[in-house]
Amino acid sequence: MIIMSVDFGDSRTGIAVCGKSEMIASPVCVISEKDFNKCIEKTAVLAKEQRAEEIVVGYPKNMNGTIGERAEKCRLFSEKLSELVECPVKLWDERCTTISAHNALNVTNTRGKKRKAVVDAVAAVIILESYLGYRRNTGESVT
Repeated sequence: MIIMSVDFGDSRTGIAVCGKSEMIASPVCVISEKDFNKCIEKTAVLAKEQRAEEIVVGYPKNMNGTIGERAEKCRLFSEKLSELVECPVKLWDERCTTISAHNALNVTNTRGKKRKAVVDAVAAVIILESYLGYRRNTGESVT
């Protein structure tokens, strides 16, 4: 199944995708858009271009498991996105993915403007890898 993940942000939104084998998550792009509705529309267009059969939106719960303002905004994003696409849209716990993305970029010594341009796509990859791991471990995967 082709699955697309979204790391929604107020200015930049990272997009990643995996192929039908569900083995490798790859970064697609970062949408630079501050307008909430335009970002949703651009994400829907990308989902269609990528032929996504499922979309996973990062859901940044607080460390204690509560739902904060950021998570509420991501929930609203996923609801609005589901109205524009023909595939299921799911929320996926993404606690610490941006920190993990920064750590991964530290390893590759990616700095400055280049880091800012890719960190959200890397976070989307981490979200998707986590979701794919869940699918494999629960038998939900097609493979």
